[in-house]
Amino acid sequence: MLAIENSDLQPQKAIHLPRTSESETLKKIRHTTSHVMAMAVQKLFPKAQVTIGPWIEQGFYYDFDSPEPFSEKDLKAIYKEMVKIINRKLPVIREEVSREEAERRINAINEPYKLEILAGLTEPITIYHLGDQWWDLCAGPHVENTSELNPKAIELESLAGAYWRGDENRAQLQRIYGTAWENPEQLAEYKRRKEEALKRDHRRLGKELGLFIFSDPVGPGLPLWTPKGTILRSILEDFLKQEQIKRGYLPVVTPHIARVDLFKISGHWQKYKEDMFPLMAEDEEAAKLEQGFVMKPMNCPFHIQIYQSQLRSYRELPMRLAEFGTVYRYEQSGELGGLTRVRGFTVDDSHLFVTPDQLESEFLSVVDLILTVFKSLQLKKFKARLSFRDPDSDKYIGSDEAWEKAQGAIRHAVETLGMDHFEGIGEAAFYGPKLDFIFQDALEREWQLGTVQVDYILPERFELEYVGEDGFRQRPVMIHRAPFGSLERLIGILIEEYVGDFPLWLAPIQVRLLPVGDEYLAYALEVVAKMRSLGIRAEVDTSNERLGKQIRNAEKEKIPVMGVVGAKEVESNSLSIRTRASGELGAIPASEVIDKVQQAIANFGNF
Repeated sequence: MLAIENSDLQPQKAIHLPRTSESETLKKIRHTTSHVMAMAVQKLFPKAQVTIGPWIEQGFYYDFDSPEPFSEKDLKAIYKEMVKIINRKLPVIREEVSREEAERRINAINEPYKLEILAGLTEPITIYHLGDQWWDLCAGPHVENTSELNPKAIELESLAGAYWRGDENRAQLQRIYGTAWENPEQLAEYKRRKEEALKRDHRRLGKELGLFIFSDPVGPGLPLWTPKGTILRSILEDFLKQEQIKRGYLPVVTPHIARVDLFKISGHWQKYKEDMFPLMAEDEEAAKLEQGFVMKPMNCPFHIQIYQSQLRSYRELPMRLAEFGTVYRYEQSGELGGLTRVRGFTVDDSHLFVTPDQLESEFLSVVDLILTVFKSLQLKKFKARLSFRDPDSDKYIGSDEAWEKAQGAIRHAVETLGMDHFEGIGEAAFYGPKLDFIFQDALEREWQLGTVQVDYILPERFELEYVGEDGFRQRPVMIHRAPFGSLERLIGILIEEYVGDFPLWLAPIQVRLLPVGDEYLAYALEVVAKMRSLGIRAEVDTSNERLGKQIRNAEKEKIPVMGVVGAKEVESNSLSIRTRASGELGAIPASEVIDKVQQAIANFGNF
């Protein structure tokens, strides 16, 4: 027997890749690297003007106004120049200057974008120099010397277009994205994850699996669902609807548009107008008076109208209204991304109207529902964020007292459950705090999925009431909740998490039978008809391809269960089963296959 060194048995230590916001060291490295890149660009392209160059969570970018369009080849030249700058070991020097001095220096180098940036800065005005060769307005932080940057841990990644200040009516700029890490090992791991992300990209897999498409004539951010994708949506909807029925939810349906007045009462028009589609007015006069219709960005004002349609008694509460309601938000084109950021999406929305005494138990029940959903979807890595308001911001509505009551209720609930949680100050909706569930995928990227929100403010704005046990009118509390968040984002995340290989209960096609010849087609169709009658999503490959090709096609389409049908199977009333989860299982009686498939689906498991 060969001796094995202990070191051979040691698993490779996972490399943690912190986000910039989590690491002061990376923040300094990336901020300084962006300056080095800008200096290199202006060295190679003297006519290029710099605008802004912030760090982002996985790297940095800089926007340039250059008469010469950059190319991928230019990125290599820019990187080489960056290495030269780093190797010069230039000190990074912070200097405070007066606004007048900063303006004088900017005019001297004829950089008009810097003047506009300067106008928006508060004191003190700081400039960071790379030696005595280059400078920019910046608040920092930075490393002390370019020698602290490791060229082997830096990569320029891509080129993109961007509008100055994000305004499509202003100058179009060229953006260079890059990443920088503490060491080459982190960069290698980052690149490995990027490659893995490409394999998992839901946009590519969604097209290959025939789940959804995007169409230029329809418009960006507006997915079209194919039959298979629609089946997947319906499975998820039916799953949650069944769970909700068990828990006393009442289904409702509401329109896609409403008078703008409804959203003035809720506060959406005042606080959320930039994210809404424009007002549809009958004429110019109506537009000036802000009279007309808008597409709904939220479902809550509609559910409030249903509650408010008659005076409620305390005996009717809690009232739990639920809807898979499609909403519309005017996301900027540059912010759209497959299914995870769209302009029209369906929220598994519900609004609970409860008495103050019912608030805690109903909130805990909603959290239990969300955890049940995550368990069934095999989503295990998540954490709870207490999304509270920023007391220094003016984007919120409602009294301090209402906010304190709502935030206190959420904090008490998570402490009662013993949930790991953290606070996200400034992450609240404008009308109330939330408990958000942040899911971490296989590549350690974070996504917000389920959410539950306590709201004392909309009941006040809409003057909601119920008749209490004492006969007096009282104000209910609202709970907003969405276990999925949105169907679009959830499906995009599930595609990437499963790499398109859905568990049996979710797969649009669960079973495909593969006849080795036309003479076995009738038997295969008979078995499939039986499966379909029992709710199994099954089909027959009628392509008349050779068996090997049929198997390859089914594997490519990630069909969970395949059943080969030939003479032996017809004679013994069986199927030769091959599954993605367990491989070749051999001949199994058709009735037993059906029973096992049904059992696996019921248990959210595999065959």
